[in-house]
Amino acid sequence: MKVEARGIRKVFNRRVIFRDVSFSLEEGKVLLVTGRNGSGKSTLVKIVSHVLSPTAGSVTFTDGGGPVKGAVARHLGLVSPYLQLYDEFTASEHLDMAMTLRGLRPDPAGADALLERVGLFPRRNDPVRTYSSGMKQRLKYAFALLHRPAVLLLDEPMSNLDAEGIGMVRGVMDEQRAAGILVVATNDLTDLERYDERVDLNGGKP
Repeated sequence: MKVEARGIRKVFNRRVIFRDVSFSLEEGKVLLVTGRNGSGKSTLVKIVSHVLSPTAGSVTFTDGGGPVKGAVARHLGLVSPYLQLYDEFTASEHLDMAMTLRGLRPDPAGADALLERVGLFPRRNDPVRTYSSGMKQRLKYAFALLHRPAVLLLDEPMSNLDAEGIGMVRGVMDEQRAAGILVVATNDLTDLERYDERVDLNGGKP
């Protein structure tokens, strides 16, 4: 798998959010996206994940030397503050729904193992409305990892997490670095200390 961005520019309401963003990532590579609040980190993540279209430029996914066929989303996992959960569903129901939407065969044992990994197994049958913000963040990781994505995109990855949750995320990052492509967008440089490429959206400003 390879992800390549060429000359990405995004404009909202005549305001240029960023311009001329380019990078190339292959398996085993990590991209760090930095910038102050409002610099466009989340916007860039949405463009890479094909949730938004760029005003100019392109993001292409290739696999085995040719373009990825079908929906790119099948190869992506995304964790972000703007992702919404259903308060009336339990964690297990969320994962069942995600498997159905992705066309995956039901795997209750695999879903339980994933909930155990993110620290939610004891609360798997409780409605999400009873979860803390940190527990909801953990569930988003379960969502993102359910289909073993080739490309994992993390927007503010440590948001609302305690020390144990941060440790879990660092483990996820290490595994993704070894098995696929990792993109991390954050304004806290302690979130990611090792990376191969960096896109700084501050435009040279502090």
